[in-house]
Amino acid sequence: MPHRLLTLALPCALALAACERQPEPPPPAPAASSSAPVLTRQSIDSAGFEAAPASGSQARSAGLARAQVLLDRARFSPGVVDGLGGENTRQAILAFQEANELNATGELDQATFDRLVSGDSQPALTDHVLTTEDVAGPFVDAIPEDMEGKAELETLAYTSPQEALAERFHMDQDFLTELNPNARFVAGETITVAAVSPQELPQAVARIEIDKADKSLRAFAENGDLLAYYPASIGSAEMPSLSGSMTVRAVAPRPNYTYDPSRLTNAEGDETLIIQPGPNNPIGAVWIDLSKDTYGIHGTPEPSEIGKTFSSGCVRLTNWNARQLANSVEPGVEVVFL
Repeated sequence: MPHRLLTLALPCALALAACERQPEPPPPAPAASSSAPVLTRQSIDSAGFEAAPASGSQARSAGLARAQVLLDRARFSPGVVDGLGGENTRQAILAFQEANELNATGELDQATFDRLVSGDSQPALTDHVLTTEDVAGPFVDAIPEDMEGKAELETLAYTSPQEALAERFHMDQDFLTELNPNARFVAGETITVAAVSPQELPQAVARIEIDKADKSLRAFAENGDLLAYYPASIGSAEMPSLSGSMTVRAVAPRPNYTYDPSRLTNAEGDETLIIQPGPNNPIGAVWIDLSKDTYGIHGTPEPSEIGKTFSSGCVRLTNWNARQLANSVEPGVEVVFL
């Protein structure tokens, strides 16, 4: 049953620069293999167990793509569905294994794949007929890198229908394009997308646990049942996240963002700026305000970077996970940092 959102008209001080992204330098990615097979809807929906690709591999796995969608539908979010895996997928597999009393290694094995499939026999991919609304925008040409450029935009909208659709279906944008190589992304066209989880959780969230070591957020029902597992970016060495218990104070869809360089150690410029709402806003599509001033749980404009970058104290989720959580929390819900 849907739960009420407390809509908050954000004052400039709510979404503060305490949540500015802090990059963690990634290792260089290996070049994509030209001999890697191109995945299709048939190969993914019929895929059996496959060992996960080697760390850093750019060869997508049909079996892993299917497992990622099934994990997403079981509410053990792997972050973006991309057929590549990585740490977020490993952590989602580990959480699923622990919850199902399987050998908890974080590696996709035959027993884990069989449990996923036995609990959900529906196809991993589905058709989506593009509507006028899907392709109408508004879109922006590009999102500036600097805060001054962002502050000049009237909205931090998506840059294309492909970006909007990839986020809607929890997919890596390149993977969406590869599954639809001939698509023009115009109204009336049928494309292939991931058949991902519904936006609503099955029950109201009564407690949230944020595990700083595992870079994860777990949402629990009143009876203690685990409702959802999400990968997260949580704090940094310079600006660690919170500790102890607090509560949800409010939920704000489409928040604006106040960039306050006085709160940052590596700020650009010295002017306080207001960044307008939109999914590419620095705090994403939704803000869950906590009872500690300037701290919250929020979305991101870069879903593939969750768990790979630091935040400046707040808890960052993909936009779709942040929306799903926000739809099931109300003021007063307990939030515990572990």
